[in-house]
Order: sequence, then structure tokens, then C-alpha cells
Amino acid sequence: MSKHRPVLYFDHGASTPPHPEVIRTLAEVMERHYANPSSIHGAGLEAGRLLRRSQELAAELTGTSAEEWVFTSGGTESNQLAVVGAARAARSRGRHIIVSQIEHPSVKQAADRLEAEGFETTRLPVDGNGRIRLDSLEAALRPDTTLVSLMHVNNEVGSVQPIEEAGALLRRFPGVLFHVDGVQSVGKLPIRLKEWGIDLFSASAHKLRGPKGTGFLYVRAGVRLEPLIGGSGLDGSWRGGTPNVPAIVASAKALRLAMEGRTERTERMGRLRKRLIGRLDAIPELRLSGDPDPDSPLQAPHVLHLSYPGMKPEVVVHALEEEGIIVSTKSACSSKDEKPSEVLLAMGYPVSRAAGGIRITFGDEHDEEAADRLADSLEAVVKRLKPLERSKI
Repeated sequence: MSKHRPVLYFDHGASTPPHPEVIRTLAEVMERHYANPSSIHGAGLEAGRLLRRSQELAAELTGTSAEEWVFTSGGTESNQLAVVGAARAARSRGRHIIVSQIEHPSVKQAADRLEAEGFETTRLPVDGNGRIRLDSLEAALRPDTTLVSLMHVNNEVGSVQPIEEAGALLRRFPGVLFHVDGVQSVGKLPIRLKEWGIDLFSASAHKLRGPKGTGFLYVRAGVRLEPLIGGSGLDGSWRGGTPNVPAIVASAKALRLAMEGRTERTERMGRLRKRLIGRLDAIPELRLSGDPDPDSPLQAPHVLHLSYPGMKPEVVVHALEEEGIIVSTKSACSSKDEKPSEVLLAMGYPVSRAAGGIRITFGDEHDEEAADRLADSLEAVVKRLKPLERSKI
């Protein structure tokens, strides 16, 4: 790794550096408010008030009600509680759910789990830009369908699903709940839960500069879930266990900072993504995945996915690391899996491209200089690795 220049971290899609204000909040609450929020003494009541205020803050930021927010252990639990919990709670009405072919592994595993229990899953195909077709969604709906689960932004290639349009479609089917995995969209894209007809919405604190181990789940009033974790707790009947008060309060702070800074962040990251795409003409070995239009609203501003056909992605990742640049292969949840990307295969890409993907995700600390340095490093690394292509790797 370069010893002369600071390391540039372009893996915000996997995890983000905690915001200084979040760190201070976490430390302060951990030091001063350590009582169990279920306790009836003054210290416990104060801890409970902090939890309530965190729910109120999430509600204020999203135009919802405090009672509709549950804090979980992360995006994975939020997704699984939403999908498995909602499907099980509605199984007397039907045992059919719909997801896309490019969902996060936590949703895929939830669908697999339900199928082992006798449910049926329809997995919607996506086009070459990684988006479902609304007519395919409508055609997949059945009388026994109880849940549709779609990710807002794909965590690997950054494709944006037509959430608003899907929500409008599903309003015609009041017996079908609509879950949205918003882990990669909070703080980057607009989110209008009520307006878009979203019944369940998942988010993760460490994707928006909050602490790891904490997630959010919006559960629209009136929606029933079957808990995954039994026992007593303060989140109604949705999950048991003692809430992690310091992490929850810090996560609410991170959510506020992310939502309040979204417009500036979206514009800046969009410019950086466009700038980097403009530099790819000088590196023909790298192929852009998804919508090739750098101004496309169908691509998230913070995600750029490239393929290097004929080169193992981990070789590129480690070569960039030697340059002081940190990127990733696929998503963090599947980056150690050497199989071709299921997302790229579903988008119709050949195995040669699906097996050589590099994901770049921008963060708050990046500017034009950082994007240019990343482009320079990509060009240098490809030039150095080119003799190793195909048969030599």
C-alpha cells in the first residue's frame, strides 16, 4: 500500500466511517445512560425516554409515526423480520410472495426459508440495467399473494427500482403488503413512505455513518408481523431482548444527519460518478455495468460497478490497495464467494463479465481530486495487470 498518500476508501456500500457527532453521542449515552429501559426506576425511565425520542426523530424525518419504527440489529434482521414476519402473519390468506432476482442475500435467504415452510416465491427478472418491469410485477400477482419485497437501490450495481410506480400498482391490491429494502438508498435518494404506499421499509445505521449492529424497520400502523425473536422488549411485540440504547440513539443521530444532507450529497456524488465514467474511455478494458448514461436517474449516484473480463476481481482489488485505493468485489455479504455475480448474470451479462466485477461506492469525504486519483490508479493498475489477462490468471 502507498506510504506517501492517504488511503482513499471507496467501499461505503459495505460500511461507512462513523460521523464524529455519532461517535460522541454513542460514547455519551453509553457512559451516562446504562440502565435497562424496561426498569421502572428513574434511570430506566430516562433510558426509555431516549428510545422514544429516537423513534420520534425517525418519524419526524419520514413523515410517519413514532410507533411505526422498530430498532433491530441491522439491515439483515430488518429485512428478515419484514419478509418472514409478514409472510407468516398472513399465511392464512395466502402463501405466495414476490421478490426480484437481484435482492440482497438477506431477502433471498428469507424467501428460501419461507419456501422450506411451504410458501411459493416468484422471482421477477430484471433487464440489462437491473430493473424489473412493472407489467411483470402485475402479471406475477395472484389471489394468494401476500407480500412483494423489492430493494430500492441494488447494493452491487446501483440500479434503482421503480418503487413509486410499484407502490401505485400495489394500491390496487390491498391484500398485498409492500416491503422495500432501503439500506442503500437512505441519505442518497428521496424516500416517501406514505406517499409511495410502502408498508415495510428496512435501513441500516452503518450504511449511513452510524454504528454497526443497529438497523431500522418501518412497520406501517395496522401491519401484523410474526416475531423472529421472542421474549420481552420495548418494541411492542416485534422483537424481544434489551434494546441497545446507546447504539439506537447514535443511529437516530446518523439518520438525521443523512436525511438533512441528502440533497447536497446526491448532487456531489452524482458529479463524481459522472466524472469517473468520463475517464473510463481511456481504460477500454473496464466495462461499465448498468445504465451507461452518466445522468440516468435509474442509477444511484453513489455506486459505480465495473467489470474487467478475463481478470479475477480480487487481483484488481489488491492491486488498487497497493495504490492506496480501497474498493470491493460484489457486495460485502458475498465478496468472499468466488462464483460469478448472480446480479450480473440476472442482468444478462456473460460469465466473463459476471466473474470480474469491481464495485466503487462514494462517501462524504470524496471530492473531484479523490475521483481523479481513483481514475489514475485504475488506469495504472489495468496497464500493469494486462499481461496477466485470460489464460495467465
